[in-house]
Amino acid sequence: MRDLIIVRLSPDSPHVATVASWTFAEWGHLHPGSTAESYREAFRRECGEGGVPSVFVAMAGDRPVGTASLLAEDMDSRRELTPWLASVFVLPEWRGRGIAAGLIRRVEEEAAASGFDHFYLFTPDQQGLYRRLGWQDHEELSYRGEEITIMLRQLEA
Repeated sequence: MRDLIIVRLSPDSPHVATVASWTFAEWGHLHPGSTAESYREAFRRECGEGGVPSVFVAMAGDRPVGTASLLAEDMDSRRELTPWLASVFVLPEWRGRGIAAGLIRRVEEEAAASGFDHFYLFTPDQQGLYRRLGWQDHEELSYRGEEITIMLRQLEA
């Protein structure tokens, strides 16, 4: 992560459209009826000033190369679970450099600073990464046509 910084994304950032397009391309299928434009506007609302919601980006100079979010809700079928680590994404050419782990740690710090002692995520295929970072399996289920694992992270007080 040398030469990279992780910053909070503000709703008026010139990078909102770019980062929203990544997350729409990756997970838009989980939001039936969403268009790229409606997804971008919803994403912009997630760019909070602190706490929940918050969006973070890894920046290489003035170029975003990865993102992760802290959201109140990420699964409409599990609204009782909150908050969520969501939308962890790193551009393919930047993977394998610890960027995702750095983004996840930044979201964990934000959750802890906001008074949470645990939070959740769901993933269809990255359980190994999250287990290495201290996450535990919470539940396996089918969600909108994908087999996923909900994972739980206990935060240090």
